[in-house]
Amino acid sequence: MSGDDTDGPIILFDGVCNLCHGAVRFIVRRDPDARFRFAPLESELGKRLVKERAEHGPPADSILLIHGGKLYQRSEAALRIAAWLRAPWPAMELLRAIPRPLRDAAYDYVARNRYRWFGRKHACPDPDPEARDRFIG
Repeated sequence: MSGDDTDGPIILFDGVCNLCHGAVRFIVRRDPDARFRFAPLESELGKRLVKERAEHGPPADSILLIHGGKLYQRSEAALRIAAWLRAPWPAMELLRAIPRPLRDAAYDYVARNRYRWFGRKHACPDPDPEARDRFIG
């Protein structure tokens, strides 16, 4: 892929997680300008993008955001994504008033239990036809 193919913002997601797939569908429906592109973490592109940008070891294996050459994870990624969606989701910025360690602890709790609560797939399913061109990995 050329450098232009990975210009952000890019959302990397767990390709077998039902919660993550639901979040991707949620984002697609609320991103009217189609700003976000998507790639599974398990894809070669996803692995490469994380390796190039992870500063402190491997990030959590849920949804990550790459934008402006930086990798955002956990609650920071979720809040940055929400800020770009159609209203009322940008109001989630108010959660920045909560100290990041507390936000991340809540995020980690859901991430640790996501397979048990929401299940998982055996393989990453194909994207919906109307959003297929937004998937790059």
